[in-house]
Amino acid sequence: MTAVRRSILATLSLGATSLVLAACVAAPAATPTTPPPSSSPSTPPAASPQPSASATSDADATCASILPAPTVADFEELGWTAQEGPFYAGGVELADGIQCTWGDYSVATDHVQIYGWAPITDAAASTAKNELLSGGWRSEESADGLYITESADTAIATDAEGYGITYLFGDGWVTISDTKQGLLLIERPAS
Repeated sequence: MTAVRRSILATLSLGATSLVLAACVAAPAATPTTPPPSSSPSTPPAASPQPSASATSDADATCASILPAPTVADFEELGWTAQEGPFYAGGVELADGIQCTWGDYSVATDHVQIYGWAPITDAAASTAKNELLSGGWRSEESADGLYITESADTAIATDAEGYGITYLFGDGWVTISDTKQGLLLIERPAS
């Protein structure tokens, strides 16, 4: 198994675990059901070469508009759809943001990928950063902004560089993905 494939599988596993944990906290108890068997295997999509984190032309973010069209097409070809949810940076809900969990919801699976974007005020960013860092997350300054990622020691899955769920805080915005590498795909809406 190649390193890229291991990275994709680890990413998918981490995203599913995050989704399951979020569902357990926020969802009321439900009667368990068994999904119908799938006739096609769930295969993770191939990563697009050298994506960029540029601004999209839409002011309103959607699960399809924050990713490159070829990536969305790859997901759709696999039968994947996006579940849209609120964007949280730590415990701070950012009402104007969007967090998307892409996967095949017709079968029980942990093969998902997470992408999100939100505008953020300086005060909310400070609160979120402090909360994440006090929870054991680590930060890394870069020309792109401030990366805050979960500790590799406690992450369920990491990419090839040891990054699990990662936020990127910029000037007035924040993005999230289930890996640092996934942040490269996010196209931020124009302000």
